[in-house]
Formats: sequence, structure tokens, C-alpha cells
Amino acid sequence: MKIDIKYIKYHFKKGNKTMNFNERLIELRKAKGLSQEQLGEKLNVARQTVSKWELGTTTPEMNKLIVLANLFNISLDELVGNSSSVENRQSVSYRFEYEYSSKTKIMGLPLVHINIGYGRRKAKGIVAIGNIAKGLLSIGGLSIGIFSIGGLSLGLFTLAGLSLGLLLAVGGIAMGAISIGGLSIGIFAVGGFALGIYSIGGCSIAQKIAMGGYASGHIAIGEETNGTINFISKNNFNHFTSSDIKNAIIKEFPDTWDIIVSIFSNLW
Repeated sequence: MKIDIKYIKYHFKKGNKTMNFNERLIELRKAKGLSQEQLGEKLNVARQTVSKWELGTTTPEMNKLIVLANLFNISLDELVGNSSSVENRQSVSYRFEYEYSSKTKIMGLPLVHINIGYGRRKAKGIVAIGNIAKGLLSIGGLSIGIFSIGGLSLGLFTLAGLSLGLLLAVGGIAMGAISIGGLSIGIFAVGGFALGIYSIGGCSIAQKIAMGGYASGHIAIGEETNGTINFISKNNFNHFTSSDIKNAIIKEFPDTWDIIVSIFSNLW
């Protein structure tokens, strides 16, 4: 079914100008970050068809109008201007939404997918940026990826308020093989409160070596210690040397990596 173009008019006002359907379509498309070709793909029409709509030379069929209204999250009445309540409206409130998906794809995924705005907007791509993002590199409120940054991040390398990383996690709360955070849990943990096999922090608890203001571990290094072997520092004066710590670690845990031995023996 065709709708006569003279009836398809937006009675929204932008400044003192009343917007027609074709003008409104251009504005809605650009606000959503779509090209004419991308909008055509969503509607299963050619780019030239969208171009004719925006020029005002042709109008969409009813089924396309319905898809357009759903796509832009507005009513059909608002789209075609049939509602008197719409006619009397002096301004339009917009929700910020933006989506971009690159044409270049790798293993079926877009190289870049950005999908941000209100609601549960998901982005999935090699590089993904969205409220919920999943990709090789992901950035979002909830991000999942090899490299992920967000409020809550999961991946191999993560940076977030709550960070869960298989290899490296950095965040307010960090859990990973190597973790750095206010609350840090990992094989090697560094933080205000650090818990791990090897840990360094204000309060440090470790299975093997702990270093901090308060340190608890088999080898404990700090101002207050609780360990089988204790290295206690009082009033900024150490009653031990870096060699003492190194020799103790090598004796107690001969398989400890050299980098870890070096960190603990030279850091305090």
C-alpha cells in the first residue's frame, strides 16, 4: 500500500521550521549513525530507494513505514504525522543512540562494531565498543574479550572496576594470574589488600611470600609479620638485607622464578 506524500509530514518543529517526512528520515538515520546503504540493508531495499525517500520523490510502502518506526523507536503515527498530539508538540526529545558496523569482516565479525546509547545495546566485533561489548578488544559497561576495558571486564588482559583476567587484571577489585587493585586476588597479587601465592600490599596474605604493612605468609616481609620466616622492618630501619631475603626464598622455594626473587629481595 502506498501513502500519498502530501499526508506524510512531520509536525514536529525544529526552531521555527516544520519538518517533512523526508527531512525527518534524514535526521533519524544520521542520529542512528547509519548510511543510506546501511539503512537500505535493514529494510531490504536498495540505497537508491532510500535516497528517493529522502529527496521526497517517492514514499515508503506501509510495511516499510512500520519497520522504520520500529527501527527508530517511534510510533507509526509519529512517523507519518497523523496524531494531533504530535501536531501540537513543539519539541522532540531524543534518546542518544549510535551504532556503527564496519563492512570489513574477519571470520564473519565486523572489524569494528560500535553500539552505544540507552538500554542493552550490544556490540560484537574484532574491536567492540558498546554497553555490552564482546570482541578481541572490547570496551563497555560489560566487556568480554582478549583485551577488555569496562565497568566489569572479563578476558585475558582486563582493566575495570571489577576486573577478571586470566593473565593480567587491573581494577578496583582484580582477580587474575597477575592482579593489581584495591582488592587483589591472584597468583601474584598487588593491592591495598592482596591475597595470593605471592602478594604485596598494605595487608598482604600469601601462601608462599608476603610483603606489606602487615604480611602473613611462609616468608613474611613487613612492619608486622606472621610467618615461618619473618623479616621485620621497624621505624624505617631494616634488620636484614636484600641478600637475606633472596637466600631465604631460594632455600625455601628453589623453583621460584628469578623475576619474583628479584622483586621481593629488592623492593622493600
